[in-house]
Amino acid sequence: MTINKTASAHWSGGLKDGKGTISTQSGALSNQPYGFNTRFEDKQGTNPEELIGAAHAGCFTMALSMLLGEAKLTATALDTKATVSLDQVEGGFKISKIHLDLTGTVPGADQAKFEEIANKAKAGCPVSQLFKAEITLSAKLNG
Repeated sequence: MTINKTASAHWSGGLKDGKGTISTQSGALSNQPYGFNTRFEDKQGTNPEELIGAAHAGCFTMALSMLLGEAKLTATALDTKATVSLDQVEGGFKISKIHLDLTGTVPGADQAKFEEIANKAKAGCPVSQLFKAEITLSAKLNG
């Protein structure tokens, strides 16, 4: 089975003075503005790195929920923040690493088991498998 999802981008103008919009098939993003200033100057709008972070955090957290279920554990809360690092390198820019910062409340789990399952989710998450960047994880179990 293959599932296809789409997103699109529109751009007009040069790199620094140009403007673009990003949209998704679902409509969750519809003509969301992005540009040089939203990527490099923290202006209002989105950028590829935060969209990658959102996709990675979402995918990882769903994968973790599945693996917890296989271990007969159910989370009452899983919160993941993905920090995507964009570094200037010779010849341009590179996403060098992504750090997943996870906090979870999982009745019946201990810290060691939580970390073990979280690391399996990090390695197995379909979005993680896309990246050549270093992916790190810190996992904190509440309770």
